[in-house]
Amino acid sequence: MRKLVLLLWIAQAFLAKSLLAQEKPDPNAPPSEHHEFTIANFKTESGVTLPKAVVIYRTYGHLNATKDNIVLLPSHYMADSHGYEWLIGAPDKFCLDPAKLFLVATELFGNGHSSSPSNTPEPYHGPRFPVMTIRDNVEAVHHLLVDELKVTHLRALVGFSMGAEQAFQWAVSYPTFADKIVATSGTAKCYGHGIVRLESEINAITMDPAFKNGDYTEQPKAGVEEFALIWTAWLFGQEWWRKELWREGAKPGTTFESTVKEFRTDFIPGADANDLILQMRTWEKHDVGTTPGFNGDVGAALRSIKVPLLDMPSATDLYFPVEDARYETSFNSKIQLLPIQSVWGHTAGAAPNPVDAKFLNDNIGKFLAGAK
Repeated sequence: MRKLVLLLWIAQAFLAKSLLAQEKPDPNAPPSEHHEFTIANFKTESGVTLPKAVVIYRTYGHLNATKDNIVLLPSHYMADSHGYEWLIGAPDKFCLDPAKLFLVATELFGNGHSSSPSNTPEPYHGPRFPVMTIRDNVEAVHHLLVDELKVTHLRALVGFSMGAEQAFQWAVSYPTFADKIVATSGTAKCYGHGIVRLESEINAITMDPAFKNGDYTEQPKAGVEEFALIWTAWLFGQEWWRKELWREGAKPGTTFESTVKEFRTDFIPGADANDLILQMRTWEKHDVGTTPGFNGDVGAALRSIKVPLLDMPSATDLYFPVEDARYETSFNSKIQLLPIQSVWGHTAGAAPNPVDAKFLNDNIGKFLAGAK
């Protein structure tokens, strides 16, 4: 998949390449190890108990003797465990040095690798797979850390997008489990505007007659393409489109029309429609205020955060507007607001270009190196 590689990388669709990364590893990626963790009889917030829940994860570096060098990297929408390699490498350029740190990159339920509608047998296959919440994912990874890795504390947690949603939930559910937390391009709750956007994308898939209420015999191609088109419209800031930054790195002859067609028809290659919907439902239900004990009060949940949290929204993010981040940071002085001044929209939180990559690595590095 070489066409418009840069575009697919900078978009959330760069994660589409990651979906194939276990079959064709990037030779330039930092060394890592792929793992699978199984939880028996995993009870979800929906009330459904999965007989077997699988969490796929990847590790970089080595756990030290005192087990105090762990950084958790929870995945984002349809991403695999390679999704944070823009932070990982030698310290002259990257803020997470695997020579010193033990990095644990986990994959969300519903990405097609961890337990998902597409890979879970009946009675929970396809549309019968339970809706997973961000808290369900946090609880599963907590089991992974404590039960399998025998880790009871993190040096840090860094999350982008749905990874940022997990970061906020970790800060509320386990307020002293990590020394420091970083959230880029994500908020503590999915507010109404975001739910409307996600519902439009879900409807694009389900309105395809081939979807058959989720019991399709072949992927609902037309519906998935409409989903991708809507997603693309929200992915970047308006100025990104006006400046035609889609031309950056594109092959000669690339046009606006061919760019849009590429996003529409090749957005997340190989993704299953039910998996796409499941993770959107997970996104919709995200709300730290519904954590037990807070009675739906987002402010109260945010005020409970006890460790420093660096909140890095993109100034042009249409998914998670910077105004939402300003609102949330007002509840707790432990939360430091540092917007990414970029026209790259939501993708600015995942280093889509050298300027944003340097800003992220420099500032996350300074934050993690500072006093607790």
